[in-house]
Amino acid sequence: MKKFRPQSGFVVQAYRFALDPNAAQERALHSHCGAARAAYNWAVAWIEASWWQRKAESTYGVPQEQLTQWRPWSLPALRKAFNAVKHTDPRFAAWWQDNSKEAYNTGLANAAAAFDNYSKSKQGKRHGQKMGAPRFKSRRKARLSCRFTTGTIRADADGRHVTLPRLGTLRTHEPTVKLLARVQAGTARILSATVRHERGRWFVSLQTEVKRDLVRVARPGVAVGIDLGVKTLAVMADSAGAIREVANPRHLDTVLKQLRHASRTVSRRQGPDRRIGHKPSKRWEKANAARNRVHHRVANLRADALHKLTTSIAAEYGTVVVEDLNVAGMLRNRRLARRIADAGFGEIRRQLEYKTRRRHATRLVVADRWYPSSKTCSGCGAVKVKLPLHLRTYHCDACGLVLDRDENAARNLAALAAAAVTGTGVAGDQDTTQVSKPRGADRKTRATARSRKATGGRAGGATLPHQRQTETRDRTQAEAPTLW
Repeated sequence: MKKFRPQSGFVVQAYRFALDPNAAQERALHSHCGAARAAYNWAVAWIEASWWQRKAESTYGVPQEQLTQWRPWSLPALRKAFNAVKHTDPRFAAWWQDNSKEAYNTGLANAAAAFDNYSKSKQGKRHGQKMGAPRFKSRRKARLSCRFTTGTIRADADGRHVTLPRLGTLRTHEPTVKLLARVQAGTARILSATVRHERGRWFVSLQTEVKRDLVRVARPGVAVGIDLGVKTLAVMADSAGAIREVANPRHLDTVLKQLRHASRTVSRRQGPDRRIGHKPSKRWEKANAARNRVHHRVANLRADALHKLTTSIAAEYGTVVVEDLNVAGMLRNRRLARRIADAGFGEIRRQLEYKTRRRHATRLVVADRWYPSSKTCSGCGAVKVKLPLHLRTYHCDACGLVLDRDENAARNLAALAAAAVTGTGVAGDQDTTQVSKPRGADRKTRATARSRKATGGRAGGATLPHQRQTETRDRTQAEAPTLW
């Protein structure tokens, strides 16, 4: 399917609003999202049925050319097959007319995308981790979501309601005047709408094609390096020599006591037990909802703080330099996983990528994952071989520089802006720039864990005496990095 491309001068932007549905509308929302999940599960079963049939036939000695044909997983093929069976299939015949056709199209489109990603991953055409075969979605765990692409989709003229196919007019918790003003002025066009149940509430996300004029940043000639951490959320050093620290709000730590109390209350109630088919009590549902409200409030506070931080950075500096952090690997550290997840390192990088490109057309430079920003001296360029995490102050043995390690890392990241390839000044050309392995960083991450038993041989992990002497000596660079 051809990907939608906005016209020149326009961008695709989503306007997200919380909904206040009544009881009947909330039942209809649940029904549409459940229909999308049922259609997805049907598509997965329908496609995999031919796989298992071919596998069984091959064990019987059926020739290759006589095996059952592969069932296609393109969206048009799934639509045609589903429309043919929905009238007679007992799983859909009694209730499929209660929901919009867009609900079933959502599930079929998600299944087509899942099988396409799985196929590309098997063929090596998809970046990232390998994708497994699509699995069925559970009624208890699946996220409630449904997308509407056709029919009546609009923000009503009163600024407090939206209209969706089959669901009718739903009241929004917040006014829609910003989107409504753009639509009435002709600078925005609604493309689709997605309803989703998230954090205990229903939300509608209106995908629009919006005319967006680039806003000039406050300091276009200044580059900033951002070093993220747990003790301090962000240490920013710009090319003008200024250092700025952003404290870590630690939203989760402030409610841990309240969360422990709510969790103990839930544990004392009679909860669900699927082994014996026992349903939860009303008091358990009430206590569980109270505990969820604590989690939802923390998530909302975190999202608000990160958006304010990234918006201020993207609106001030002409060049932003960030690190390519392995957040998934960092979360395997059981001592720091909770604080790293609470900080939201990956979300900061994601927000900076689209805010710098779409709103201001500034340059985002991503340092290589193996770049030793903390080990490199920002004064002379000497690189330390070892710098444990508990050492918070950087001491350079070559030039005697002493400063905070996070500040030193931020200065080194800011110096990378001059080494990165610059754009031509056109908005489309100033995309994310990747700096690959500067200053000869060593790649020492092991694919497998080191053996705990040290033996005399090299395979046991022992280090020779002359190697230990070499590792304790710092490496110096031919030219020191500078911020100016």
